[in-house]
Amino acid sequence: MGRAPCCDKNGLKKGPWTPEEDQKLIDYIQKHGYGNWRTLPKNAGLQRCGKSCRLRWTNYLRPDIKRGRFSFEEEETIIQLHSILGNK
Repeated sequence: MGRAPCCDKNGLKKGPWTPEEDQKLIDYIQKHGYGNWRTLPKNAGLQRCGKSCRLRWTNYLRPDIKRGRFSFEEEETIIQLHSILGNK
C-alpha cells in the first residue's frame, strides 16, 4: 500500500521560479484561495508539482511573511525565552 503519486513527473519544470510563475500563483490564490495543492498547478496553468507550489507560497510569496532583521523587542524576547527554555 502507499500513497498515489502527487503528480506526473514528466513535463514538470524544475529549478528557479520565474516572476511570471510567481505572479500566476499569486493571482490564482488571490482569486480562488488555496484548497487542493495537487490540482492547483494545473488549474493555475503552471508546469510545477503541487508540493513545489505549496512550498513557494508558504515560504516566499505569502503576504504576511515578515522579512528582514528582528526588532529589538523580538531579540530580547528570544534571549529571555532561550535563558528559560534552553535549546528545546
